Amino acid sequence: MPAEDDQRQSLPTGAALTDRFDKQASELISIGNDRLDHILGGGVTPNCFLLVEGDPGAGKTTLALQFALEGVRREEPVLYIALSEGETELRAVAASHGLDLSGIDLIDLSPGSEVLTDESATIFHPTDIELGELTDAITQSFERFKPKRVVIDSLGELRHLSQSDLRYRRQLMALKSYFRSKECTVLLIDDRLESADLQLQGVARGTIELQRSTPAYGRIRRRLQVSKMRGQQVRTGFHDFTIEHGGLKVFPRLVAAEHADEFEHGCVTSRVPPLDSLLGGGVQKGTSTLVIGAAGTGKSSICAQYAYAACQPSPDAPAPARSAIYVFDETAANFLHRCEGLGIPLREAREAGQLIMRQVDSAELSPGEFAWHVRTSVEDYGVRFVVIDSLNGLMHSMPDEDYLRGQLHELLSYLSQKGVCTLITLSQHGLIGDDVESPVETSYLADANILLRYFEHRGRVRKAISVMKKRTGGHETAVREIVFSDDGITIGQPLEDFHAVLSGSPTYTGEDEQLIDDACH
Repeated sequence: MPAEDDQRQSLPTGAALTDRFDKQASELISIGNDRLDHILGGGVTPNCFLLVEGDPGAGKTTLALQFALEGVRREEPVLYIALSEGETELRAVAASHGLDLSGIDLIDLSPGSEVLTDESATIFHPTDIELGELTDAITQSFERFKPKRVVIDSLGELRHLSQSDLRYRRQLMALKSYFRSKECTVLLIDDRLESADLQLQGVARGTIELQRSTPAYGRIRRRLQVSKMRGQQVRTGFHDFTIEHGGLKVFPRLVAAEHADEFEHGCVTSRVPPLDSLLGGGVQKGTSTLVIGAAGTGKSSICAQYAYAACQPSPDAPAPARSAIYVFDETAANFLHRCEGLGIPLREAREAGQLIMRQVDSAELSPGEFAWHVRTSVEDYGVRFVVIDSLNGLMHSMPDEDYLRGQLHELLSYLSQKGVCTLITLSQHGLIGDDVESPVETSYLADANILLRYFEHRGRVRKAISVMKKRTGGHETAVREIVFSDDGITIGQPLEDFHAVLSGSPTYTGEDEQLIDDACH
């Protein structure tokens, strides 16, 4: 046991990992993308061989252009050697991103192109050139321009001309030895093969893998990982990214342990005293609450009431923080209109800049991108209350349930460490009866669970609310009736004569006087 405890204590914490990344960053150079530099722990080691491999259309050339233009920004001589696509195609790619290649020395060695040497131009074709002539053209181009950054795009032509693995490896080793003696950083581009290209990965110091997939519905998904990087600490795992105007927009995987922060504990109230009483005073800062119920039971309305109250000044918070609501299941306009009908002026809060509302299309937004938007709202805009409506919509953007739980756990842990209150709605399948069930078991992830149910009394459909769990502090165990009207949210007194609440078919057998007056419905 003592040895095991020592081993646990030796594991690096989030702060220790961040310090380690900061120390190594001073020795690295930027790859041309700030967020990818973050994943790489600060950048890449200078004067080395780097491999970027990926599926066709994954963004390899776009990343290579960002790498080259970073050298131009640093006033370094840059050489771009095109072996597959010609100069015309390459400039067209750059123009589509609004990138200016005027500071880059571009050599076109693609099939059918003219290869510039010091004295003459020779036409090369894959069918009648020797591998040695192509490598000589590469080295002659280097001697002519003396670059500090080199891009070779792509190695497919070199592999085809080698005709054997042994010859291919020897050529790669020869190129590596040559460029190492010249003190320059070389970025190699290659297509991702079905089986790992061990010849190339063994030569390169680091490998960045880009993947592209097309789901059954929705836009193309792209993700990357640093599968190898000798001698430096990197943030491993898959990270989502998109290709937008200007280059790759990377969304680093959220690591909650790196974002621990100090915050003042306390409660956030809804300004509806009976609702806060159910939760033992309100929702706690730095906790997550899951609001569960069938469609139409009022989950979104409860979240909207808390979000509005959280961004309003009060004696305890004269300078309130912002709230953010992420709507998956309906349009933002409909959400705001419904809230106005309940007397919750979210539109005014939004126009005043106290509320951020984003309509999320799960078919167009990847999980990593969504987590990045939440993180940005917290760190850049001071958001301290987050509503995710609903978890069902977020689930549609996940490949499977296991991924959903892991992603959600990391996001909730991050928000908790930032002192953010989080409310998440979850719609259950079915309206009444024994068939009411949750689409995925996530209640254990939340610190508190609010349960909403339909019940029938004297021929009328009514709604009940109860709190099933609260880890931080006490809460009421009673069941109360809840009504939503143009006067807002009305919650009745605790009802003692309820039966079978958890079964999905609650039955009220008490007196009518304990229920909310029908005029409020």
